[in-house]
Amino acid sequence: MTDHKQEAAKAAAAMISAGLTIGLGGGKTIAYLAEQLSDDPQLMQSLTVTSSSFETTALLHAKGFKLVAPSLISKLDIYFDGCDVFDRQLNALKSGGGIHVMEKLLAGAADKFILLGDAGKFQETLNPMYPLAIEFLPQALGIVSRKIPLLFPGTRFIQRMSTEKNGALISDNGNMLADIHFDFFPDLEQLDIQVKMIPGVVGHSMFYKMAHQAVISGDNGIKHIYPL
Repeated sequence: MTDHKQEAAKAAAAMISAGLTIGLGGGKTIAYLAEQLSDDPQLMQSLTVTSSSFETTALLHAKGFKLVAPSLISKLDIYFDGCDVFDRQLNALKSGGGIHVMEKLLAGAADKFILLGDAGKFQETLNPMYPLAIEFLPQALGIVSRKIPLLFPGTRFIQRMSTEKNGALISDNGNMLADIHFDFFPDLEQLDIQVKMIPGVVGHSMFYKMAHQAVISGDNGIKHIYPL
């Protein structure tokens, strides 16, 4: 059986030329991409690479890539990342890992932000099968948890709790995380703006009009999708 995530990674690897500065996100498809690049030592050694993911960073280090911390990056040639789901405009939800703030930093620094994955990631219209994840300052818990239902009646605000210790799950940036569950999404532009404008919110997991291209693999082969 074809591993479509691996096929998408192969297609992405073919887009990378020597000397580029690239960013890699997290997830299985990105891990496959790192493996593909490491199979060409000459290309690998010419690249400057950074990542928004602890797991990807560890893999890149083990493979011998030339790594740079995100804090030292001002511009990327390409940023590759997976997602939970994306729509025809390439608006994407990246809710699972809770590292969306760092992912957005790198995506925003890139000349080209490319989504990778299998064909199941694509929907014509974004639907709320995945929640909107938010990262917020610990001091803002009461304010944010009250404000969200006022802005979006009928939503459910669920704070992420740790499964390894008692208490809240803390992001890589030392902040809290929560999932907002919608029965349906309001206008995505307004959703993007309104959530970002809540005092205390550091960022949310919808990547609105940020991606330049998506590369997906399915039963009909590789498909390159661009926003309308």
